[in-house]
Amino acid sequence: MIADVDVAVCVLEPEVRMRGTPMDPGDPSLLFDDTSAGGNRHEHSGVGQGPDVYPGQALLSHPMSNLAMAYGSSLASHGKEMMDKNLDRFVPISKLKYYFAVDTVYVGKKLGLLVFPYMHDNWDVSYQQDTPVAPRFDVNAPDLYIPVMGFITYILVAGLALGTQNRFSPEILGIQASSALVWLIIEVLAVLLSLYLVTVHTDLTTIDLVAFSGYKYVGMFVEVLAGLLFGRMGYYLSLLWCCVSTFVFTIRTVRLKILSEAAAEGRLVRGAKNQLRMYLTMAIATAQPVFMYWLTFHLVR
Repeated sequence: MIADVDVAVCVLEPEVRMRGTPMDPGDPSLLFDDTSAGGNRHEHSGVGQGPDVYPGQALLSHPMSNLAMAYGSSLASHGKEMMDKNLDRFVPISKLKYYFAVDTVYVGKKLGLLVFPYMHDNWDVSYQQDTPVAPRFDVNAPDLYIPVMGFITYILVAGLALGTQNRFSPEILGIQASSALVWLIIEVLAVLLSLYLVTVHTDLTTIDLVAFSGYKYVGMFVEVLAGLLFGRMGYYLSLLWCCVSTFVFTIRTVRLKILSEAAAEGRLVRGAKNQLRMYLTMAIATAQPVFMYWLTFHLVR
């Protein structure tokens, strides 16, 4: 009786298989494919490849892929060279770098020269092998850093002044910035046209004109700030001081570019053409205080 029970238990007990042991795929008792040994199957099927080989790696190691990458890199570098060459025709990047070659010492000296130019004696720009030295080595050299920073500071202080009067809005501030920029462009174009009409050949470039015309933004910033701190009386006093200082600074710097060498050395100016150059220098210097007042008087009340 006991033997019969053992035989029945053996018949009813399911067949137990150890994990990882191979199984006959034709076994009718299998409902799904056995994937527990997939790792071993992968190892056997990937003969000749490491465990970290990806499908795209073989594509990148193909010789044609390397050739395409080299060609693409060469094409990109050639396109960059062409873009830099064409851009330099319209925007002289290499020349602009010269006008921004400044340091802290130069900025401090230049600001002091703009505010108080009366004690400065030597206004000549230093040269090295027929090339003017960088502004950081010569305080007399024109730059664009101070005009750009002066313009930005003037716009910020103008927005502050409008805010204290409850007149601030992004549109008004945009109009203020646009007006200052447009008047600067008009001034530079007018000077270039005047130089062309009087047929004056000078070393004064367009960027030099932008720099000399942009120095007035430093005085405009001082005027508006004085008006905010001390009212209209402070504004008019600072306006008077900054206008005279800017006028003197412009006369002493621009005349070296426009007037003849004899006039630059302080000798008597003779000839109709030299007289026209002197008048043009005076007109450029006189225009600076006019714009300084025109662009600031409505900001102080």
